[in-house]
Amino acid sequence: MMTRKENIQYKFMFWTNIKRILRAGFVDFWRNGFVSLSAVLIMTVTLLVVGSLIFSSAFLSYALSEVEQKIDISVYFIPTALDSDITALESKINALPEVASVEYVSASDTLSDFTARNQNDQTTLQALGEVGGNPFGSSLSIKAKDPSQYEDIANFLNDSGTLSDGTNIIDKVNYYENQSAIDTLSAIIVGSREISLAIIIILAFVSILIVLNTIRLAIYIARDEIAVMRLVGASNNYIRGPFVISGVMYGIAAASISLIIFYPLTLWISSVTKTFWSGWSPFGYYISNFAEIFLIILGSGIVLGAISSFLAVRKYLKE
Repeated sequence: MMTRKENIQYKFMFWTNIKRILRAGFVDFWRNGFVSLSAVLIMTVTLLVVGSLIFSSAFLSYALSEVEQKIDISVYFIPTALDSDITALESKINALPEVASVEYVSASDTLSDFTARNQNDQTTLQALGEVGGNPFGSSLSIKAKDPSQYEDIANFLNDSGTLSDGTNIIDKVNYYENQSAIDTLSAIIVGSREISLAIIIILAFVSILIVLNTIRLAIYIARDEIAVMRLVGASNNYIRGPFVISGVMYGIAAASISLIIFYPLTLWISSVTKTFWSGWSPFGYYISNFAEIFLIILGSGIVLGAISSFLAVRKYLKE
């Protein structure tokens, strides 16, 4: 067990070594100017790719959300169904955990909508007039929290549309007519998310390899210095420390450049694609989520530089 004096000496030496490592890392960064510039530029390209993936993922989420909003199923009731029975069924549907929202459409609204859609079709309107009265029933438009849950909702409706006297107030559920389209859209949504994740993993792996080889060049230049430090008894952590610090500085510099580039780049892209992306703006997303993007880009740069330097210097520290 260390005495108080030995403990103070140990802490003093520890912080002294930390300061030396930090100083050496900063010196190496500026001394190897060309190699540092090369590493920073390579990492900048890598972080621009990371940032592009962030924007691509955000746009994909927005596009998929827009598609999901357009998916629903409608429940059509027989014209003689009582409003009280429809309201009771609506309450049961709203209580389902799979349901996001339920919209009631009255029989009169359905008739008005049908008439508006066929205002230029005199034959249809004449036939409607000959029927007399309102041949349409009320309906419910149901949106699920996830497209894959529509089948469960449709099955529930099939089991819940019959009253105690045996009367079935549901005329039709259009899920079965649109089942193929809903299943296809659900598969596209799931597949798009999986493909996006796979692309991120592959590009991250490739980026690490590129940055690793770039930083390895900087460490190769200092191989003689490493050999001398080993001969005088320096520990592996003491030798590795300055290179890791330099790697962190590469990451910070590259992250700063990337964040600066994204400002005019997203502004320009937003201006030329504002009608194409139907309301989604890369620049607006960048500004509103800057703190999150800043942390991701900066964190990626620091981690990438530190890990690459750590791995690159291992070759020269092996016994």
